[in-house]
Amino acid sequence: MSSHSIENLLKLAGITVPIVQAPMAGVSSPAMAAAISQAGGLGSLGVGALTPEAARAAIRAFRERSSGSLNINVFAHKPASGHAERERRWIERARPVFSRYEAKPPSTLKEIYRSFIEDDEMLAVLIDERPRVVSFHFGIPSPARVAPLREAGITLFASVTSLAEGREAEAAGIQAVVAQGYEAGGHRGIFDPDADDSRLGTVALTRILVKTLRIPVVAAGGIMDGAGIAAVLRLGAGAAQLGTAFVGCPESLADEGYRAALFSDAASHTMMTRAISGRPARCLANRFTAWAAGTADEDVPEYPIAYDLGNALHAAAKAKGETGYGAQWAGQGAPLARALPAGELMGKLIEELNAA
Repeated sequence: MSSHSIENLLKLAGITVPIVQAPMAGVSSPAMAAAISQAGGLGSLGVGALTPEAARAAIRAFRERSSGSLNINVFAHKPASGHAERERRWIERARPVFSRYEAKPPSTLKEIYRSFIEDDEMLAVLIDERPRVVSFHFGIPSPARVAPLREAGITLFASVTSLAEGREAEAAGIQAVVAQGYEAGGHRGIFDPDADDSRLGTVALTRILVKTLRIPVVAAGGIMDGAGIAAVLRLGAGAAQLGTAFVGCPESLADEGYRAALFSDAASHTMMTRAISGRPARCLANRFTAWAAGTADEDVPEYPIAYDLGNALHAAAKAKGETGYGAQWAGQGAPLARALPAGELMGKLIEELNAA
């Protein structure tokens, strides 16, 4: 492993252990992030689905629990343009499922949260609160957003899924990239969801980026234990990012249905779907993925408009005791998940890394 790469990443992120907790919007919590940071890693909060003031409150809740480094993750996707007819057909397709749970689908669908690329209030909150790291998912914001964050002394990370995206991030002034392999749970960070996806795995993508870019690389996707962390560090990564590994922690915001699915046979059958949100994302096999199987990409409304229906369907089914329509994101390493407090899990990961 390259000690130089690890040292650079640790210094950039202000951490002592080369472990990054994936931001996981909707699952990460201030308590989780604080536990990871207290153990020497980089705790993260995904605020892409939060209002600016809710993001500020989450940052402050973290700081009440930890003086360690914090990564705030925002979504830098192209805002949806909307296609009324496609959305109408999607609603009608889902109507029988809603009926099964004695509910009606929304009459129209809306863009349920703003992209960071046009959210001046979120930018102002980040500059004011100054987390150690701000990370981008789905793309890179304009120089008019990157520059003030850099000037505020904030370190910038960005998820990438290809060499071309890695080069674009480096050229934009991003200081480290997260190499998101196809194994990873949750949303693909691919900049253009409609472009050809080479579906590079974590090992290949990490090695390509390490050999080509001049900035540190964080490996992500399918990494669940210390042996996995050691493996990507040997490839030249400066750190490993783990998400699914922390979903089963009591500090996570995953509901009981999500947790039960994670520790069931569904963990061995994750699949990529865009039906839940409008963008490709890896989910545990559940009722939603079964309903959406075979759906053509062009039939699904844009991200995050599709999420409006997905959230409504999950709520309707859950009200009747069915939790299988949730966004139960998980990577291919899901069968290795452990239900341990985040701080205890960090201790085990560090022990396993040292042993490896």
